[in-house]
Amino acid sequence: MSHMPPDHAELASALRLSLLRAARRLRSQRVDMAATLSQLSALDTVGKCGPLSAGEIAMVERVQPPSMTKILAALEQSGWIERSSHPEDRRQSIIAITPAGLELLAEETRARDEWLAKRLVEFSAEDLRKLGEAVEVLDRIGSE
Repeated sequence: MSHMPPDHAELASALRLSLLRAARRLRSQRVDMAATLSQLSALDTVGKCGPLSAGEIAMVERVQPPSMTKILAALEQSGWIERSSHPEDRRQSIIAITPAGLELLAEETRARDEWLAKRLVEFSAEDLRKLGEAVEVLDRIGSE
């Protein structure tokens, strides 16, 4: 176990709690409750990085392939993704997002962005500047 100075440990604890609360509130701003958060995350990965194999999606999402198989089956049943044959390995499929999947992601993003934008109007210019700086730092934390 690493030994952080007390101020770092206190900041880490406060930051963790703040991020968890904010993420929970943001996740609750949903448009289509038929899609789980895991399904939306996988759909977003396919939308941004796809078309991909199921194994590649599982790797990006950091879930086990059997779990991803279930997620993709639900997404396909809902019409949000489509499968096609892998050009080099017929045992695999290539997963691509459908127009309906793109629309779902756009609606979910729009709902969350609108909710967050309404919260931000309550803050001062100084607080907004601080948040802008914090985004850069949080991005670094999240990308490591």
